[in-house]
Amino acid sequence: MTEVSAQTLGLRVTVLGSSSAIPRPGRACSGYLIEGGGAALVADLGSGALSNLHRVRAAEDVDAVVISHMHADHFIDLIPMRYALKYGPRSNERKPVLWLPPGGEAMLRTLVSAFARESPHDFLGEVFDVREFDPSDELRVGDVRVRFAPTEHYIPTFAVRFDADDAGVAYSADTAPSEDVAALASGSGLFVCEATLLPGEREEGRRGHLSGLEAGVLAERAGVRHLALTHYPVGVSPEELRAAASRGYSGAISVVDDSDVLQID
Repeated sequence: MTEVSAQTLGLRVTVLGSSSAIPRPGRACSGYLIEGGGAALVADLGSGALSNLHRVRAAEDVDAVVISHMHADHFIDLIPMRYALKYGPRSNERKPVLWLPPGGEAMLRTLVSAFARESPHDFLGEVFDVREFDPSDELRVGDVRVRFAPTEHYIPTFAVRFDADDAGVAYSADTAPSEDVAALASGSGLFVCEATLLPGEREEGRRGHLSGLEAGVLAERAGVRHLALTHYPVGVSPEELRAAASRGYSGAISVVDDSDVLQID
């Protein structure tokens, strides 16, 4: 586990999954645990991310899960999380709040309807407090302020920012270059940003992802203090990603891996 230290702990981010849609060997898809402000939140929960969550925190001890968009590599481990909450050892009956993007509840319920007949109860609602967020509004979880911005992606997707104790963490979710994402991340202590495209790779038609260089340019535009590159595929080394991002960004750069911990004051 790699730790990026700071003078004081305002928010702590544990990487539960750092892969793009095709997991790197032994790695999980998107997932991030944000702790601070009297709360524990999970941003996205892709395939394999729940297993990494259980290394540091039980599912029942999560206050809220926020899903950025309804692509499977960002939400599919909600299903094993449901089983963990339903059948795992429990010390409380509190339901984590599951915040889905607009339209996400209908999609998720359609998916689980294929096997939810096994339960006489609401397959999701008996363990989650299921809600949809309004991306034009903000949420409060404990003392954590949660805000959103639309990204440039293939389906409606929302970058997320978490603020507490004078510390700010922005998460790009999946996006091509976006002024809205730069504005949301502006001045944050940590910007967790996707870098899906291989060096030299180009997207044809509608775009939905960033290269390492573009992630660096976005971070520079936002004026963030620390750029953490994530959501990257096999076939590119951390050194290559860092070098590409450094051509567009002059601040501190990390290329995160599963179970890395980043702390900001």
